[in-house]
Amino acid sequence: MDISTPQEAKDCVERLGDAVRFYKLGLQIFMAGGYYELIDWMKDRGKKVFVDLKFFDVPETVKRAVSQLKNRGVSFATVHGNDQMLRAAVSEKNEVKILAVTVLTSLDDNDLKDLGFACDTKTLVLSRAKRALEIGCDGVISSGLEAGELRKTYGDKFLIVSPGIRPVSNTTLDDQKRIVTVREAFLKGADYIVVGRPIRNAPDPRGKAEEIQREIAGLFSAPA
Repeated sequence: MDISTPQEAKDCVERLGDAVRFYKLGLQIFMAGGYYELIDWMKDRGKKVFVDLKFFDVPETVKRAVSQLKNRGVSFATVHGNDQMLRAAVSEKNEVKILAVTVLTSLDDNDLKDLGFACDTKTLVLSRAKRALEIGCDGVISSGLEAGELRKTYGDKFLIVSPGIRPVSNTTLDDQKRIVTVREAFLKGADYIVVGRPIRNAPDPRGKAEEIQREIAGLFSAPA
């Protein structure tokens, strides 16, 4: 839900109807104001909410920020920080599932090199995921490209949420670099996918959402 105003967000929810039941609310809509009111509005309509604010601050501040989500009916919240920040978030998570951001899907190996990391993307994702799960996070945010290795290495007792979902035919240059298709993400082990622009920018957003839902249903109903 990368949209500029709460009213636009509500219009989008109404337009998509029952084709979408779970919404990720990030920084853009947070900065528009009325964030908690929008969460309540969505809950009243039977929607689930994912607070994607990527908490990153001194541990005590992260702890207090996460505690503000108590009894809000929020399903997930993201933390993008070191071990101390993750521990702080987990200590106050209550009913909210804490997801640790591994490596943003807008970054690739070259970007990590520029940032001073002496390892490739997959190595960093696996390292951060290992620490996050040991600390008690409920899952991770990871590109579908690394989902298979995460499942192979750490099993299936945690959530993998994969953004950067694009159709095979995607040729549009945008800020997502490590992308996969809907099919690839789930077959590699993702539990949830985040789909924004492919739905929002489609000529028929609801039709596109329903198309994706059918594709997902087909993957899970297919014989093993």
